[in-house]
Amino acid sequence: MSLRITTNVARPQPVTIHINGKEVSAYEGETVATALIAAGVLTMSRDEGSNVGGGRARSPFCNMGVCFDCLVEISDAASGAEPVRARACLTPVRAGLHITVPAT
Repeated sequence: MSLRITTNVARPQPVTIHINGKEVSAYEGETVATALIAAGVLTMSRDEGSNVGGGRARSPFCNMGVCFDCLVEISDAASGAEPVRARACLTPVRAGLHITVPAT
């Protein structure tokens, strides 16, 4: 189920990205954070607290690249480069991205 607004919105053709190995439709021009939220993924990282599972769940807080709460691991199949940790709120969607987020 998508959480995107669908009324009176024009978007380009969807592209396929992968979130934790699952194919998801997203749109170039939106951020990875937007695509994750639309796919129902709200936990994007965990702090380093002592809680079981790697700490407390973190979601986008500022959504402008200041807080680092939306850090995810991103790799681009086309480039063949090693995965990097990046702020989802500042990273634009491209076809073929592979995004890994911690288990909720």
